[in-house]
This record gives sequence, structure tokens and C-alpha cells, in this order.
Amino acid sequence: MSKFNLQVNGRSHEVDVVPETPLLWVLRDNLDMVGTKFGCGIGQCGACTVHLDGNPARACQTPVASAASSKITTIEGLSGDGSHPLQRAWCEIDVAQCGYCQAGQIMTAAALLSQNPSPTDQDIDDAMGGNLCRCATYLRIRAAIHRAAELAQAGKEIRA
Repeated sequence: MSKFNLQVNGRSHEVDVVPETPLLWVLRDNLDMVGTKFGCGIGQCGACTVHLDGNPARACQTPVASAASSKITTIEGLSGDGSHPLQRAWCEIDVAQCGYCQAGQIMTAAALLSQNPSPTDQDIDDAMGGNLCRCATYLRIRAAIHRAAELAQAGKEIRA
């Protein structure tokens, strides 16, 4: 066991875990941040996507020891009240069906929009290609990303 001081959603958290423990389980089991989901466990589905220093990362494949020096953002950190442009667009477009993959989808989309505030369909497809949705809401996901870009340009900056 080792002690790590994690910066998650702007707050400091000390955890005492095995260094190889996946960040996903530290977030869920030690910090009770359950918005980040377990999907496949091999980094292929994207349900566990979080941001490390603003970049999307698969929490199931990221050892806590390698994340300890990063600024970590989870879905809970985008906004506490659902006012983030992506969260607003997701609701407006009614993207989710089962909803299981949506936190990872939104986190990947937030990283995209922070780098490219006016993405094309191809930009979106390229960025989102590693996130799987078993309900196949891909067209609504793309529409919501475009809508979030519009909302952001109308006054809300996208931050990763």
C-alpha cells in the first residue's frame, strides 16, 4: 500500500492503495465517485473515460500511481448542477437510452470541444470512435456535440 494525494475535480484526496490499482476503482471504491463506469476493463469501450490534465484517459487502464501527478476530472467535475454545455445539450437532444456509456461519451466530447470548438462530423467521429454505445445513439451523440458547440459559442466556454 502507498499513499497518494490525488487532485480530483479541484479537490485534494489522500488515498492509501496499491500503486497498480486502476484509477477507476480508486475513484469508485475509495472516493465514492461513481459517475465513471466500468465497461470492458481493457480500455476499449470508453465508459471509464476521465481527463488527466485535460486529456481523455481510460481510468480502467490507468494505474493510480501514474495519475497521481495529474489534475483529474471526472463527469462529476464538469459541473455540479448540469449546466455544462455538453450536459445541457445531452438533455436537450435526449441522447441517453440506457445511459451507461454517457459519462465516458461526455468526457471524450469535452476534451474534443476544448481543443476544437467547431468540429465537423468527421472530427467528431474521429474523436468519439473509441467510445462504444450499445444502444447506438451515435447520431444523437454527434448532434449533441454540435449543439454543445453552439451553446459554448453563445457564451459558455468548454473546459476539459
